[in-house]
Amino acid sequence: MPGGADLGYCRTLNGEGNRRITQFVERGGAYFGFCAGGYYASKRCEFEVGNPKLEVIGDRELAFFPGTCRGLAFPGFVYHSERGARDAELRVDKTVLTEGAVPEIFKSYYNGGGVFVDAPIYKDKGVEVLASYTEKLHVEPGEGAAAIVYCKVGEGAAILTGPHPEFAAVNLDPKADAADFRRVIDSLTQDEKPRTDFVKACLIKLGLQVNQEQSTVPSLSRLHLTSMQPSDASKIVDALGDIIVTEDGEEYIRDENDTFHLEKPSAWSLGKLKDALNDDKNDHDDGAEDKILDYSTVIKRVIIHDNEHPTSKETPYFNHHAYFANLKHYQSTSKDANPDFGRDLLYGEVVTSTNTMLEKNTQLLRRLPSGFTATATVQVAGRGRGTNVWVSPAGSLMFSLVVRHDMSLMSRAPVVFLQYLAALAIVEGINSYDTGYRDFPIKLKWPNDIYARDPSQNSSSKPYVKIGGILVNSHYSSTEYLSVVGIGLNTTNALPTTSLAALTPAHLPAITPEKLLARLVTTFSSLYSRFRMTGFDREFEEMYYRHWLHTDQIVTLEAAGGIKARIKGITRDWGLLIAEELGWEDRPTGKILQLQSDSNSFDFFKGLLKRKV
Repeated sequence: MPGGADLGYCRTLNGEGNRRITQFVERGGAYFGFCAGGYYASKRCEFEVGNPKLEVIGDRELAFFPGTCRGLAFPGFVYHSERGARDAELRVDKTVLTEGAVPEIFKSYYNGGGVFVDAPIYKDKGVEVLASYTEKLHVEPGEGAAAIVYCKVGEGAAILTGPHPEFAAVNLDPKADAADFRRVIDSLTQDEKPRTDFVKACLIKLGLQVNQEQSTVPSLSRLHLTSMQPSDASKIVDALGDIIVTEDGEEYIRDENDTFHLEKPSAWSLGKLKDALNDDKNDHDDGAEDKILDYSTVIKRVIIHDNEHPTSKETPYFNHHAYFANLKHYQSTSKDANPDFGRDLLYGEVVTSTNTMLEKNTQLLRRLPSGFTATATVQVAGRGRGTNVWVSPAGSLMFSLVVRHDMSLMSRAPVVFLQYLAALAIVEGINSYDTGYRDFPIKLKWPNDIYARDPSQNSSSKPYVKIGGILVNSHYSSTEYLSVVGIGLNTTNALPTTSLAALTPAHLPAITPEKLLARLVTTFSSLYSRFRMTGFDREFEEMYYRHWLHTDQIVTLEAAGGIKARIKGITRDWGLLIAEELGWEDRPTGKILQLQSDSNSFDFFKGLLKRKV
């Protein structure tokens, strides 16, 4: 729970919201509250008592810390300003933080936080003081000077802070209108390692698994554009001709979200090599520190491979020759496969998001052919439903497909079904990946998640875990829908749930990203070709139900006031979820509900159909 002002949290979460947070933590979850998030999770908040402009006093519902959080710990705070910011020195209690590299003392960014009054006296209630202020405080702290506390809450726990140990100095603005702030930043920079070590120790204390290596978000890499026949890559560039601008002899596409610099591979002179090394150094400065980047401002460099496919030295984590060979093989054996799908490929070792690069750059998107594919090894700004964003590490297959869906098809083949076709393509594609994969334990969760049987659990507990997801974004024009179908699938990462590799028996051929991408693209193209002709007909419906998790599942419909219902299927016209209302003793009432995927989500294991907020 981040900093800011906790009264806004009260207005939004008091009552039902706090009930859910408490239930989540008591059942084994973790709460990490920074500054205002620490005030908010204390039994009582006292902020600037006696100051008519800033005073906030009152009890709080969560009460993870059973006492008072009182501020300001240090004077001078001004909302939306760094005038009261400082480098607060904290002393760590290494007797309660025992795992990881734990510092004894470090300095943390502070701006408006409190002190947890009399924290040591609540030890018998599961409270432990993780770190204390070392300097004289502006308010009465009671016993001790607790800056950061751990609170046991049922089966879970909460860590609450007064300062901001989550803030890296590099993210602070040295030009801020505050006296001495440059010195504060320099001081915090010197303690960057002990700060991150402390935060890692706190996460371990909350029960999370933490990578102790010093890792950073990687820098963006070059993008590689090629085609099954390399010379066809020039046709893509020709189609983009009217949006390519030339500046100082170099070609660029300046689109709504990104700028792309088009280059061709060539023999290197020593002068060019020196320039390239300097360019690479500058590129990697972007990821060298733990700072927040606006990736839309970073120019994306695209190498056009129109003579031959990229070599393994150019793309060591993706073998283009293997991909196109498998694509050709699957196209020759797949019924209705469209040879355009997967033929043109944009690959980057490290990208922002394959979906963002295509969907957010509409000039580019309008000129790309149906079936154009973008894939990556690592995404640093991967996109999910709503505003979900995350770093996707190596070990996942991540790709996006361009689909140009003609408006004339809408009456029999609505574009909303693309997410269902993508889900079917994943399951059917894996089941036909190679000999022995027909019964691979993978299922669909409505509307756009992929689940697999968890090999670490027995069938009577939680048998399925999420292993992948789908995101479809569409733009409407007068004649067609321009859709980007994004797919992410965990192939080799054992965490956080499981992977395709963990589910693959040792006697079967291993799954590789190149072969799997080729299989999924050809499977989708086959399904989409038939869908264009038949719509989501009975055969598609039966295929979908064969692979999904929900037949006759009883759920609670949050959006309908908490009534119980039994899932019966989806409509074949617009893909709505069909639910049969249940009454006394789970008997049908005769009322049928139809639910939209865009405004609802499925918590499968809790049997709860939730309204999207």
